[in-house]
Amino acid sequence: MIVVTGAAGFIASNLVSKLNAEGYNDLILVDNFTNEEKNKNIGNKTFTQKVDREQFIDWLDANHKFVQIIFHLGARTDTTEFDVAVFDKLNLNYSKAVWKSCVRYGLPLIYASSAATYGMGEHGYDDSHELVNQLKPLNPYGESKNDFDKWALQQDEKPYFWAGLKFFNVYGPNEYHKSRMASVVFHAFNQIGKTNHMKLFRSHNPNYKDGEQIRDFIYVKDVVNVMYFLMHHRKDSGLYNLGTGKARSFLDLVRATFAAMEIPESISFVDTPIDIRDKYQYYTQANMQKLKNIGYLQAFTSLEQGVSDYVKNYLAKTNYQ
Repeated sequence: MIVVTGAAGFIASNLVSKLNAEGYNDLILVDNFTNEEKNKNIGNKTFTQKVDREQFIDWLDANHKFVQIIFHLGARTDTTEFDVAVFDKLNLNYSKAVWKSCVRYGLPLIYASSAATYGMGEHGYDDSHELVNQLKPLNPYGESKNDFDKWALQQDEKPYFWAGLKFFNVYGPNEYHKSRMASVVFHAFNQIGKTNHMKLFRSHNPNYKDGEQIRDFIYVKDVVNVMYFLMHHRKDSGLYNLGTGKARSFLDLVRATFAAMEIPESISFVDTPIDIRDKYQYYTQANMQKLKNIGYLQAFTSLEQGVSDYVKNYLAKTNYQ
């Protein structure tokens, strides 16, 4: 059995699709399955059992002998949520319980960290363990992810293999349920579809022109390919960046969306809201050397290719992966 937590969510449901495509059907899907819109992400998947997240640790106690690996991707991911108690419960303490179970039962663990741990990028975007204690995330979500990374590194008892993946700006199929937290590609597709026009945040930094704020955008299919690689690699434990290593501008992304939709470009700029302006990131780019050093040499999908596939084969048809 392979366990996937957060299984009805965006990235995890894509991982389930990848596992199914590779012939892995004995899957245990863990989540809070009360969101019917989110549950559509697993409507076409093959699996053995669904387990409510509140019952999962007890389930694992009873069934650990049958489990091969745990992908812990379930988390509260809303960066606009400021109730620290929510993140302490779902992101920090729950993850500690999963970790301890993996130690107890000798199970490998791959879990979701986040590039939100890097804050404004004052210390760069290197996935060095030595930098973790210096990082200053910008919101409780990022803090919860960094707090768990710090806790994991401090543990004397660790799973025999573990990897914490710092996801950068992931986009792709199965994010219909994410509302405001969906990717810029998703929002661009919808805005362009309604208005034939796209509004982007104006730059308030003299070092960047309007629309030339840059991010490391990574297609979700590349993300799950890396997780599939690590599932078989099972050595070189640690934290790993998961971006492309090549930052691109929001203008590039929106132009790729217009091209995929076959609509002439029409772009304007609006002021970045005051409440987020002082915490707005103008640059993120993952240093991907660490992952390459352990043997992951597969090329990442270009922004243009990823946006085209996402728009034409999923968004335009309301398809799921």
